[in-house]
Amino acid sequence: MNSTAISTRNIINSLCLIAGLLLPAQLLAETIAIIGTGRVASALGPRFAEQGHRIIYGSRDPESSKARELVARTSAGAVVTTQADAASQADIVLLAVPWTVTEAVVKGLGDLSGKIVIDPTNPYQRTAAGLAEHTVATSAGEMIQGWLPDARVVKAFNTLSSLTMADPASSGGPVTIPLVGNDPEAKAVIAGLVESIGLEAMDLGPIQYAHEVEGMLIVWANARLSGKPFDYHLRRTTPAN
Repeated sequence: MNSTAISTRNIINSLCLIAGLLLPAQLLAETIAIIGTGRVASALGPRFAEQGHRIIYGSRDPESSKARELVARTSAGAVVTTQADAASQADIVLLAVPWTVTEAVVKGLGDLSGKIVIDPTNPYQRTAAGLAEHTVATSAGEMIQGWLPDARVVKAFNTLSSLTMADPASSGGPVTIPLVGNDPEAKAVIAGLVESIGLEAMDLGPIQYAHEVEGMLIVWANARLSGKPFDYHLRRTTPAN
């Protein structure tokens, strides 16, 4: 290799190093374990992979046709394995499972200390009148943080449909994703992830406010039931003096 080629390579390597140092942590490629292979996993997994993230799906049955088809639709070398194995390989774990099985799933994932855990679950049921109502005294977010005291739980992606997750433009505006959690750095990472796929992140405070964020889903679901659907397009305002 001649000196000109070596010099060019060194310049390129230096520029790449500088770019890596300057980019916010939340924009760098991550390994994301998506626990579940249902609608939320099918919506978010391929979108995250498009941004260069490595996706590991965690399934109860990694050999199922459903799991294999999802892997095939997901770019960037996605794979599927067991739920615990997927979680062990990732720094970010997304719980894309129904609320009714969340506790059992979480407690079967192994040690998640230090990992960011995204909670998009909603604990609700339908009343006799068909309306949605919250079913826990506190919130799913707080309960998951209690089950995983050393993980960094961030409530996110619980106030919109999987169709909007897959295609944010279909809502006609910048859909807002409320974030709550106790770790500011974890929320910043997830905010970057949210915004990279065309959604808008808004930090609404610590995990204790997960109850209110889950209540936003109740209002959203009941509006759809009544034939008046909407999505959350929240706008930041300048505080009054």
